[in-house]
Amino acid sequence: MPHTGSAYLAEGPRVGLRHFTYADGPEFTARVRESKDLHRPWLYPPASADAYTAYASRLIEDPSKVGFLVCTREDGALAGFVNINNIVQGAFQSGALGYGVFAHAAGRGLMREALGLAVGHAFGPLRLHRLEINAQPGNTASIALARACGFRREGFSPKMIHIDGEWRDHERWAITAEMRASG
Repeated sequence: MPHTGSAYLAEGPRVGLRHFTYADGPEFTARVRESKDLHRPWLYPPASADAYTAYASRLIEDPSKVGFLVCTREDGALAGFVNINNIVQGAFQSGALGYGVFAHAAGRGLMREALGLAVGHAFGPLRLHRLEINAQPGNTASIALARACGFRREGFSPKMIHIDGEWRDHERWAITAEMRASG
């Protein structure tokens, strides 16, 4: 009997989330190269086969990270990605989100749906309690997405993350399982 279950870990009306695989490298890197103008100066995802392999390896093999590819349900094409990094278990039960949309999928609300699915998966099967997003102050699209998904601004951290050769300021946004349940 054929398997009829979903290929996605979580799915909404328009997108599904699934784990990274090494086989996704060619499509992922092609989408990154097409999206360079959208991503810069905020984001530098891997654009070559070797860089993708190293990146995917960390998301696949490191238990302190979980990576999700955002796929359009209509055709399975990659629309973006959401990663949960720096996962800490024990009393903290927390992780830090990073995400990006590919240019062909930008402005369609797909990442809002995807981020909501990722948050639900984190607070559900992953049993996390808190998620954080760190966004550069000028990255208005990322901040708008965090706000739209129920995250609250918690503060400002000067020179917080090293990106493209410089220490960059970031706004800190967060959501807890209780905030999401009451929202």
